[in-house]
Amino acid sequence: MLNQQEYFAEILDTATHRLQPLEIKGRVTQAVGTLIKAAGISARIGDVCQLYNPGSDWQLSAEVVGVTRDGLLLMPYGELTGLSVQTHVQNLGHVPSIRVGPELLGQTLDGFGVPLKRDLITTDMVDYPLLAAAPSPFERRPVKDVFQTGVRAIDALLTCGRGQRIGIFSPAGSGKSTLLSMIAEGADSDVNVVALVGERGREVSEFIQHFSETDKMRKTIFVVTTSDRSAAERAKAPCVAMAIAEYFRDQGCAVLLLMDSVTRYARALREIGLAAGEPPTRRGFPPSALTALPKLFERAGQNAIGSITSFFTVLLEDDIAGDPIGEEMRATLDGHIILSPLLANANSFPAIDIPLSRSRVMRQVVSDGHYENAGMLRELMRKYESVEMLLQMGEIQHGNDKFADKAIRTHEPMRQFLRQKTGEIGDFYDSIEQLARLVGD
Repeated sequence: MLNQQEYFAEILDTATHRLQPLEIKGRVTQAVGTLIKAAGISARIGDVCQLYNPGSDWQLSAEVVGVTRDGLLLMPYGELTGLSVQTHVQNLGHVPSIRVGPELLGQTLDGFGVPLKRDLITTDMVDYPLLAAAPSPFERRPVKDVFQTGVRAIDALLTCGRGQRIGIFSPAGSGKSTLLSMIAEGADSDVNVVALVGERGREVSEFIQHFSETDKMRKTIFVVTTSDRSAAERAKAPCVAMAIAEYFRDQGCAVLLLMDSVTRYARALREIGLAAGEPPTRRGFPPSALTALPKLFERAGQNAIGSITSFFTVLLEDDIAGDPIGEEMRATLDGHIILSPLLANANSFPAIDIPLSRSRVMRQVVSDGHYENAGMLRELMRKYESVEMLLQMGEIQHGNDKFADKAIRTHEPMRQFLRQKTGEIGDFYDSIEQLARLVGD
C-alpha cells in the first residue's frame, strides 16, 4: 500500500505527463516602413520568428534584428499585406539556414535559398547556417595555384590564384555582367555559384538563359533576387550563395563564386539599418552595413580540402575614392579589376583598365618570366598614354625615344590581344605565349 508521500508523487507525475507544453506567443504592436515591432515574446538577435493570424492561413517569417526596451524589431521576409495588431508572433528558436546538397546543381534559388523548382526533393540535404564564421587564418592554405578564368586580359596580366577574392569595379554600362558571364563560362572550377542581387528581371532572365545554353549549367547554382524584392531577401541572397559555396568547398571542390552586385547588397543593409534606427554615416550607410561586408568576404578562400575563388562586382557612382563601398572592398579584397567606360564606349570588351587594376597574388602563382612580361606590357601602355596626345598632333619624332616607339608599335596588337568576344574562351598557356611575343617585338 502506498504511503501518503508516494501517493501524491504518483498523482503529480501523472498530471505532469498530461500537461501540454505552453506555446509562448507575442503580438505585433507596430509596423512602419520595412520593420515590425513585437512585444510579449523573448528572442535573440538572429532568431527567426513566425507571424500568423489566428483562424487564417496567412503566415509571414521574420528575423529579429534589434531589441528595445519595449520589445523586438523584426525584419519581415515578405510583404506586410495582411499584418495587423492582432497578428501573433512565435519564436521558432533557430537562426537562418539553408538546406544544401548536390541536388542543387543546375537549380535556381530565390534570395532565401528556396528552389524555384518546387518539386525538388531536399530530404537528403544538410543544413548550413547563413551566417557562419570565417575560417581561421591558421586553417587557410596559402594561395599558390593559378585560377584560370578563360579571359586573356585577366589570365595574362591580372593572373588570379585559387582561393583569391577579387573585386570588379564598374560604372553603369561598362560590361561588368558580361565579364562575369565570360568568367563563369571559361573558369577552371568544379562548381559555380552565381548570386544576382537586386538586378532587373530582364537581365536575370537573359543571364540564366544564356548560361543554360552552355554545358556549364549542370555544375552551376543560381541565387537570384530582383530589384523589386524585399530588403530582407536582397540582404540574405549573398549569404545564401556563400553558404552553398562553403558546403561544396567542404566537400573538397574548387568553387567559383560570382556576386553581382555588392553595391545592391549594401543598399539593402542600409535600408534595414536605417529602419532599425541606426545612425547614418557616409552616403547614409549605417555602421552595420559596412561591417557586414568583410564578414562576408572573409568566408571565401581556401581551407584544408577545398577553395572558394570569388569575384564581387561594385557599381560605382563616381570614382572609388568617393565611394565608401568601393573603398571598403578595395581595402579588404585580394585584387581589383577596374572597368573603363572609355574602353566600353570604344567597343573594346572586356573593358578592363589594365594599368589601374591589380592582382595581389599574381607574384605568388606565376613564373618570373610571366610576371616580368606583364609588367613590361603595363609600362608600354603607360608610355603610350603619355605620348598619345603628341602622336595625334603629329609631334612625335620616331627614333628619339626607342621605348616610345615600341609603345606606339605594339599599341594596336596589344588592343587586339586584350579584346575578346563573349563565348570565346582563351587558353591560359596560349595567352602567356602571346604576351611574351607581344613585349618581345
